[in-house]
This record gives sequence, structure tokens and C-alpha cells, in this order.
Amino acid sequence: MDIQPQNQQPISDDQELAKVLAGVNQQADEAADTTPAEDTATTPPVETSEEPVVLPEPAAPVAEPELPAMPAAPAPTVSAAPAVSGDLESIKRDALTELRPLVDKLEVSPEEKFDTYLLLLRSTDDQALIAPAHEAAKNIPDETRRAQALLDIIKEIDYLSGGGQQPSA
Repeated sequence: MDIQPQNQQPISDDQELAKVLAGVNQQADEAADTTPAEDTATTPPVETSEEPVVLPEPAAPVAEPELPAMPAAPAPTVSAAPAVSGDLESIKRDALTELRPLVDKLEVSPEEKFDTYLLLLRSTDDQALIAPAHEAAKNIPDETRRAQALLDIIKEIDYLSGGGQQPSA
């Protein structure tokens, strides 16, 4: 007799396990109770000295053991954060200053050159970068990307001239 459940999906929790075990017990009981009538009529009962098979009751759901509480990790010191941030800002300023005269020497596509100018422009708010960014935008061969670049230039000009909010990319 096959008492394997028909559904072979993994059991994910104790309630589902209890349902599956109950279904297995029910299938076993039904299999024992459904002896064909014609077999008992034509075959005399055979007496055996064996005791009837009793299936175990489904196990009660087992609660998962509680894990011991983990000690709280020490809070990071706040005093170190501004120093690191200040160092990063200083490095960023230096890199922007060093990059600015080298942008024209970059051997990259017009689109990448525009992106570099736009990054410099947004990082420094230096209006002198608008003209070279505009030239780089005009040289982008893909019309869709060129249109987006020109829109970015317009947004930057609006931002710088009006003191408005930073344009979204």
C-alpha cells in the first residue's frame, strides 16, 4: 500500500505538516475500509494471529526553539563621520579642479564628454562650463540622446540663473 502523499511540494510550516499527516492517515483508513464486497463474498476470511496495524497519530506541531538574545552591537561613533565626509569632499573638490582642464583631452564619445561636462557643471555650478557642455551636446550623433542633452543644458541654465532647485536627471 502506498501512503505517500500525492503532492510532492516541500512542506513549509508545522500546520501544513499536520495537514499532510492527517491526509496520509485518512488515506490509510480509507484503504483499509474499502475492501471490495465481492472479495469477501467469494473468499472466506482468513484468521491470523497478527495484530492489526495501527498508524501513529500525527505529531503535534513542534515549536521552534528560541534563540538567545544577541548582545547589541556598540553604536558607531558619530565624531568620526564628519571628518571622513570632510576628507571626501576635499578629495572631490581636488579631483574636479584637476579634471576640468583635462576634459577636452579625453578621447571619448561626444555623449561621454557631455556627461563629464554635465557632472562638472552640477558639482561646481560653474557657468563657464555651460558653453563646452553645449558644444559636446551638439556633437552627439543620436538625435534622441542629443535632444535629452540639450534639455539638460536648458535645465542647468534655468537652475543657475534662477537659483531654483537642482534639475532631475
